Amino acid sequence: MDKYWEGSPITDCEIRGGAITIFFVDGKTKSGPWGVMCLGCHKIHGVGLGTGKGQQYEKQMSGRWLKVA
Repeated sequence: MDKYWEGSPITDCEIRGGAITIFFVDGKTKSGPWGVMCLGCHKIHGVGLGTGKGQQYEKQMSGRWLKVA
């Protein structure tokens, strides 16, 4: 069963402020707090994907965000 993002609308990376257009990660950062971040910032600041770490989403043609990892 597909899982979709149900939080606030996604527009910008909470770390660098750039626009999020195709993928984003809702994940834990190395400094502790969770945030919505682009893949580049997740690679630098994130702790990985999975339970307790983070989830990756991809924007669908419908405009909804599908959990892909």
